[in-house]
Amino acid sequence: MSEETVAASGSTPNDMTGFVADWSSDQRAFKNVPWGKAMMWIFLLSDTFIFSCFLLSYMNVRMSTTVPWPNPSEVFALEAFGTPVPLLLIAIMTFILISSSGTMAMAVRFGYQKNRRVTTMLLIVTALFGMSFVGMQAFEWTKLIVEEGVRPWSNPMGAPQFGSVFFMVTGFHGFHVSVGVLFLFIVARKVWRGDFDTQKRGFFTSRKGNYEVVETMGLYWHFVDLVWVFIFAFFYLW
Repeated sequence: MSEETVAASGSTPNDMTGFVADWSSDQRAFKNVPWGKAMMWIFLLSDTFIFSCFLLSYMNVRMSTTVPWPNPSEVFALEAFGTPVPLLLIAIMTFILISSSGTMAMAVRFGYQKNRRVTTMLLIVTALFGMSFVGMQAFEWTKLIVEEGVRPWSNPMGAPQFGSVFFMVTGFHGFHVSVGVLFLFIVARKVWRGDFDTQKRGFFTSRKGNYEVVETMGLYWHFVDLVWVFIFAFFYLW
């Protein structure tokens, strides 16, 4: 770089202005984004990679195995009035989880309106939907393990890989739902006490909170619901 160019630019070769500007670009990009929401998006992005790897592994195992894969319509059938109904329990679980997305979205809306009573009620309803889902999943696991004899290392109905892949993916998703239920109750309690109105420091946080926490919780819950749609399509419909 010539001396004339350096003089015209108003900087010297040792000037760190450009270096600092490059490294602070992220700060400018997220200037108006709440830190909690930004961190949640980063977490969900990393979680997307994990679930994608799980589902891709399932596809690889499913297409490469030489042993017949169990028929989901038979494996996950549930008797109703003495007649086996294919995927009855799974349909109910899916309906419950998708419905919980609706109550979560309404909780975010009423949260920004600072309607503490309705927001708390909707958060609790969402958490109860999540608890129902986890309970039904526990029933499904019990049925497969006790009645069908499925294990992570064996499967009397066909390909032995079925048990390991199924328990790993659905268990990981069920863990996410369980954690979400716990934090839904925590956020509901903080909303009911008015902690977000007064920005009171409280349990599980050392920062002052506001109703954006409800939206951040909603991002997590919608992600969990979206992942279930893919699990439902891959495991139960394929």
